[in-house]
Amino acid sequence: MMGGLWLHRHAWKGRPMAHLVSIDRGRLIEVAIEIRFPIERLQFKPLKDPRTGLRRDAWHFDLGGPFLPPRSGPVT
Repeated sequence: MMGGLWLHRHAWKGRPMAHLVSIDRGRLIEVAIEIRFPIERLQFKPLKDPRTGLRRDAWHFDLGGPFLPPRSGPVT
């Protein structure tokens, strides 16, 4: 909630997926361009900041298939 990116893993209809989330829309778009993910799939959803309990504007991409990073490996 401080402008970084985070990955939230989940399953949808039994398929592994993840949300790539940030409150920094521009940074999130830059990463999408780097990984050649379609930026038109960007979604807006305010999230509750756990530190304050207040909702903040946030954006995310749903990642799946070839865009879903492996669970292990280096963190960049």
